Amino acid sequence: MAIREIIILPDKQLRLVSRPIEKVTPEIRKLADDMFETMYDAPGIGLAGIQIAQPVRIITMDLARRDEDGELNPRPRVFINPEILSASEELSVYEEGCLSIPEYYEEVERPARVRIRFTDLDGNVHEEDAEGIFATCIQHEIDHLNGVLFVDYLSKLKRDRVLKKFTKAAKLAGK
Repeated sequence: MAIREIIILPDKQLRLVSRPIEKVTPEIRKLADDMFETMYDAPGIGLAGIQIAQPVRIITMDLARRDEDGELNPRPRVFINPEILSASEELSVYEEGCLSIPEYYEEVERPARVRIRFTDLDGNVHEEDAEGIFATCIQHEIDHLNGVLFVDYLSKLKRDRVLKKFTKAAKLAGK
């Protein structure tokens, strides 16, 4: 496993539409392992392949929960070729952040529930209902696969402000 570099706004790769994964291979399993290591190191709860410059439709996610004893229960999951089949009309608002837009958080309104279809690392296809933070996170990460960032849901003024901030930081860093 290896920690990969997370690409940061305004990198144009973040706007690429990721291509489907045809087959779960040892290379895809290694990519998932690297993504988990990168995501945990950042630290974050979700990561799309494109965020480490891999434009393929894969997401890693760990919405760890604490059990009754206060122990952390990791729930690492991999979603290959995920798609949203349906979304509720009811909306919910969560404060979102993004490893590719570090230390910037804003409230985003999204469907409260979604039904998704995805393939797991064993090549099995699943359909599942998501709600709460899971629904928000899976929508956020699927957006990444489609070249969409959470800041795209903000007002033009807020979006322009954050783009300007990160463009300036990239210039100062010589990128």
